[in-house]
Amino acid sequence: MNATAETLTVALLGATALTCAFVFSSHPTQPSSSDDDGDASHGLVTTPPNNAVQASFSERSYAPGASATLLLRGSSPSLSIVFYRAGAGRLGPLEGQAVTAPMTVWGGDTASVNLRIGAWPSGFYYANVTTPGRGSWLAPFVVRPSRLGEHRVLVVLPTNTWQAYNFEDGDSWYEHASVHSIDLTRPYVDGGVPPHYHGYDRGFLRWLTLHHETPDFVSDDDLDQIASGRTLARDYDLIIFSGHEEYVTDHEFTVIDQYRNLGGNLAFLSANDFFYKVVKHGSEMDGRWRWRDLGRQEASLVGAQYIDWNHAKYPNKPFKITGVAKAPWLFRGTGLHDGDTFGNYGIEVDAEDAASPPATRVLATIANIFGPGETAEMTYYTTPAKAKVFSAGVMNFGGSALWPQVSQMLENLWAQLTTP
Repeated sequence: MNATAETLTVALLGATALTCAFVFSSHPTQPSSSDDDGDASHGLVTTPPNNAVQASFSERSYAPGASATLLLRGSSPSLSIVFYRAGAGRLGPLEGQAVTAPMTVWGGDTASVNLRIGAWPSGFYYANVTTPGRGSWLAPFVVRPSRLGEHRVLVVLPTNTWQAYNFEDGDSWYEHASVHSIDLTRPYVDGGVPPHYHGYDRGFLRWLTLHHETPDFVSDDDLDQIASGRTLARDYDLIIFSGHEEYVTDHEFTVIDQYRNLGGNLAFLSANDFFYKVVKHGSEMDGRWRWRDLGRQEASLVGAQYIDWNHAKYPNKPFKITGVAKAPWLFRGTGLHDGDTFGNYGIEVDAEDAASPPATRVLATIANIFGPGETAEMTYYTTPAKAKVFSAGVMNFGGSALWPQVSQMLENLWAQLTTP
């Protein structure tokens, strides 16, 4: 049907009423597909977990106090909306804590609604959009800092990768080889939880809360807008890529490379990072091209690079410590020594490469995890400019952040990489 606009009232229960503009359009909910944890589609079909109105925000991040457009797919006489901070509590799949009271929206058909972001600290947030009697959908977004450098540590969330693995609308290059452009505004399948969030992201975000760490957060879009690595070096001692940072633009790669060259410290808590080049046009992301085929190997930055995935047949395995003497600070207080094992890792793995910086040291390995010669490697290197770079080398290291030994390693890593 033709788009029409109508002004509707949103009642904020227990607070002031707000006025929001709805824009109606026809966009039916469709079944979706989901992949395994590997680097290709396996045709595993999933359907939405409920019949709720689907929700997503038009942008991946917002400044505190900004007006945000919530996109809605479906029909309901009313909706209840509550904002949460992910990782700050124990509620729902994103372990959220509510930061607003419920808002009741009277709407009807498919719509978009303008909502005010609170003056909240930088972090990962979501709107829980409940359709009465039918279930809820989550709409995640990042609250970026009001200015860069509010805190000296920056966490970059893998918003490009989350959408690359999103099978909503059948528009994923993991699902159809003919797809080369992805709509970054689509709701996430499976109730709105970003793909693989449970295994790769959730543990570290919860770890930050439990350790009272308050870094700045940005999306890939935000990182793409930062002028230069010099700006990052001025504002941050450490940049953490907490999840699967597989898809980056040329500018993202360039500014992080510049930041490292100026002595900036980096921590990669997943694997297969900075692997594909993408190009963005507004809310569309086009791709994909392997950086190593374009003459820019990820190992030169990360320290290690992608070698393989589990092909849906190789189980996760523990790391074996091999390099305590090469980075004794990392294992301090863990009780771990060379030859000891810990954790349960894999999915996709990295290893040192000829393109790795000369000072790269291997700290732990999972020998032959996907067959002979395919060994996962945890790495660390320093540069003449005094940059310190850590790479976990496995996909789910950040996801295991609450395991006692890993939690201690992250404490050690934080202390080492935030110290000049």
